[in-house]
Amino acid sequence: MSKDGNENKATSFPQLEAAVFDFWNQHRTFWQSVEREAPQGDYVFYDGPPFATGTPHYGHIVGQIMKDVVPRYYTMQGYRVERRWGWDCHGLPIENIVEKELGLKTKKEIENLGIAKFNELCREKIFTYAPVWYETAGKLGRWVDMSNPYKTMDLDFMETVWWVFKQLWDKGLIYKDYRSMHICPRCETTLSQSEVSEGYKDIKDLSCTVKFELKDEPGTFVLAWTTTPWTLIGNVALAIGSEIKYVKVASAGENYILAAETLENTFKDKEYKIVAELSGKDLTGRRYQPLFDYYSKDEALANRENGWQIYAADFVTTTDGVGVVHIAPAFGEDDMNLGREKKLPFVQHVGLDGHFKPEVKDFPGLNVKPIDDHASTDLAIIKHLASHNLLFSKAKYEHSYPHCWRCDTPLINYATSSWFVAVTKIKADLLKAAKEIDWSPDYLKEGRFGNWLEGARDWSISRQRFWASAIPIWECACGERRVVGSVKELEELAGQEISDIHKDVVDGVEIPCSACGGRMQRVPDVLDCWFESGSMPYAQLHYPFANKEKFENNFPAQFIAEGIDQTRAWFYYLHVIAVALTGKHAFSNVIANGIVLAEDGKKMSKRLNNYPDPLFVLDKYGADALRAYLLSSPVMLAENLNFSEKGVEESLRKNVMLLWNVYKFYEMYAHPEGASQLSDKKLVSDNILDQWIIAKLNVLIAAVTKAMAAYDLVKAMRPITEFIDELSTWYLRRSRDRFKEEGSDKTQALTTTKTVLEKLALVIAPFMPFMAETLWQKVTGYDFKDGGQSVHLQAWPSAESDKQAAEVLEKMVLVRQAVEAGLAKRDEAKIKVRQILGRALIKSPEAKILEGQAYLDLIKDELNVKEAKWQAGAENIISVELDTDITPELRQEGLKRDLVRLINMFRKDFAFSLADSARVYLAGLSQEAKDMVAALATDIKKETLSQDILVKEEINDLNLKKEGKLGEEKVWIGLEKI
Repeated sequence: MSKDGNENKATSFPQLEAAVFDFWNQHRTFWQSVEREAPQGDYVFYDGPPFATGTPHYGHIVGQIMKDVVPRYYTMQGYRVERRWGWDCHGLPIENIVEKELGLKTKKEIENLGIAKFNELCREKIFTYAPVWYETAGKLGRWVDMSNPYKTMDLDFMETVWWVFKQLWDKGLIYKDYRSMHICPRCETTLSQSEVSEGYKDIKDLSCTVKFELKDEPGTFVLAWTTTPWTLIGNVALAIGSEIKYVKVASAGENYILAAETLENTFKDKEYKIVAELSGKDLTGRRYQPLFDYYSKDEALANRENGWQIYAADFVTTTDGVGVVHIAPAFGEDDMNLGREKKLPFVQHVGLDGHFKPEVKDFPGLNVKPIDDHASTDLAIIKHLASHNLLFSKAKYEHSYPHCWRCDTPLINYATSSWFVAVTKIKADLLKAAKEIDWSPDYLKEGRFGNWLEGARDWSISRQRFWASAIPIWECACGERRVVGSVKELEELAGQEISDIHKDVVDGVEIPCSACGGRMQRVPDVLDCWFESGSMPYAQLHYPFANKEKFENNFPAQFIAEGIDQTRAWFYYLHVIAVALTGKHAFSNVIANGIVLAEDGKKMSKRLNNYPDPLFVLDKYGADALRAYLLSSPVMLAENLNFSEKGVEESLRKNVMLLWNVYKFYEMYAHPEGASQLSDKKLVSDNILDQWIIAKLNVLIAAVTKAMAAYDLVKAMRPITEFIDELSTWYLRRSRDRFKEEGSDKTQALTTTKTVLEKLALVIAPFMPFMAETLWQKVTGYDFKDGGQSVHLQAWPSAESDKQAAEVLEKMVLVRQAVEAGLAKRDEAKIKVRQILGRALIKSPEAKILEGQAYLDLIKDELNVKEAKWQAGAENIISVELDTDITPELRQEGLKRDLVRLINMFRKDFAFSLADSARVYLAGLSQEAKDMVAALATDIKKETLSQDILVKEEINDLNLKKEGKLGEEKVWIGLEKI
């Protein structure tokens, strides 16, 4: 039962929402909002495309809500807000699904199947779950154009991606390089910095300290520590610090060299004696025996003469290990740089697939980081070293290690070639343009996003995969390169019609070389799918081949929204490409949401079944309840949320049901003819409750408007919930009797409530669009008859305020403080509120602020006292003194109130309407209660819409009867319609 006395067990809010959804569809309400005149012009919003490779989860739903609230709000502000759905179609997410279905485990198996066939299978799988996405978006109330979505695999989109690539090429921002990068050995492709950052997991691994025997001093070993034993086969040098002090120690018949600072920790369980102190210069240039001889004896190995000796390097520290670093140039950035500087031999004993090459005879074909047992190969290496007296020590340790963001395979650092965007060239411009972007929450601007920009590195954009946009570079054997920027250009060069520019098609398209007259072929790599996502603002409009004026007049976007993880992904790549192309930021305002976890704080998992299905929640509670729950939660402030179905249920009760109860109460007294008369009345009321709720409404409008201007959805939603509570539990509850008595006060109460509900419908429209529409239609009298009168086609309300309103708000705060203090006194005296008392004395520090009789009457009614008086108080708080002496007359009136409450409650239970008069039968009454009924029968009949009240010994022959409690006594109450 709600506090205003209305109950809505029979109301199905999902059904009400379905009726609204049908209304919108029937009258094309969304399209009306886009197609109508927009006095403020266009408000540009970019919708980041999801993959349809799985069903939408709560993280997606959070994004869908953000992307609906803001456009709805700005539509009501007079803007045209186009919203076009998009689909991300390319990349590893699709490829991995097809691989699993076909049972393919390696890249070679895809090539054997045929790239054309594989790509076609990828194309077929893209929209597997699209119907569920459309259904979820519809039930959620998301307004978006799904009839013509942009798709990253469409020719128009891909052509613009080529154009973007060519613009960057022409600006000197694309280059090819050979460097050490993270690769996924299962997918056999490089990954970008942001992709690597997405996949870190804590794992237990093996480290070891290895013995490198000096050639000129047999029996003396230089120690080096590594966390990647599998790279030791590729070792070609040791690095020491020129300023680090080293020592030679004797232990168990052998000599060891290591940094002096690490000696105590390294030999903590061993006996040793310091033999000599050495400097870095003493060690530089000395040669040692290779751990493995697979490559050291190969006379054809370039720079072999420079290998397997000690070099000084400035990156060596004593923070970890023993102050000596093992160098494998094929498997680390520092290693590769030192290898280039010192012209070291390059040994890459691992293929791009992560397996040892055939020449590694002691470990044939082993995977260096198997997904099912990532430390097994390291263990095999360690055992081999131990058997050859080359292992000093080993240890287990836990660390954060990068994994493939799509297939969870442990990544490896691997030297290979890649095409790059020279992000570092434009870093200053990126940082400058980023200052023009406003973030919600605002700390992300200088924090997560700003820090990522500060540390930005050149972007590896080439992938050695199949289902993606092809890199539009053609190369000739003579070294000439040509970048193609459009389909038309390729057709003219190749002399053939082009209708598809995926890898399997354009790999066979040759063009003439302008330098030597030979034939140029496309480089085999494809583009990182994030390059496509970053090109979305241009590609969704097929710019510059179409919509040129439209795009240029509407760039950058005013608003985008995605999860906080996109600070290093979509947000970042949009920014990089926009600044590179235009010198401007791609978006002006952005909201980043946090992660939705299961109720226990764990990641949501279908396998664990630890969260309710989103469609189930929408069907059970409705979209408005879910929207209000999420919009008022910390997930909208980039914080994590442990999703709770009980939270949605509470949101339904506090927002939707409570507001609906207010409307249903209003509806009981606002007859159709009365409603039409009310709509023409100017709202002027001398009742302080009316004045107060209107003032509160204007405060709400101002607060929500301010919060929306700052893109703070939590600060916009939470005041709405608070207002609904005050509308119901204070205004309506205190005004209830006014609705029942004919006269000007009833008219004022009805007019005020109608005004509040109309304006409140406008305020909640972006947040709870279904309830807003239902309220608007019912209260205004349109009742879904006029498709042009949707609440979502109305203007956003403006807040009004004046000195009198501020005074009313201030005084009502004091009234409620006085009520709170008085009720606390009742609790101390253990006297129920239904028992009327004689007198309350309110002491207030505010001089005469509560002298007005209307305010005192409110306090009197709330505290249920016969008389309330005000007195100036010396203290700085409001206090209340109660006369707790209960006279027989007061006790009698208290019993009457109890009885009236019981009868009216039972009227509702038995579905009596306001028009139904009743005969009331009472049984089981004490003599005191009988005396009270006899004395106050007239008042009881009036307050319960009863014609007769009959006291009986028993009422067994009545159908409509119920037991209740009157005071401390059990009584029976029966009702009979007349």
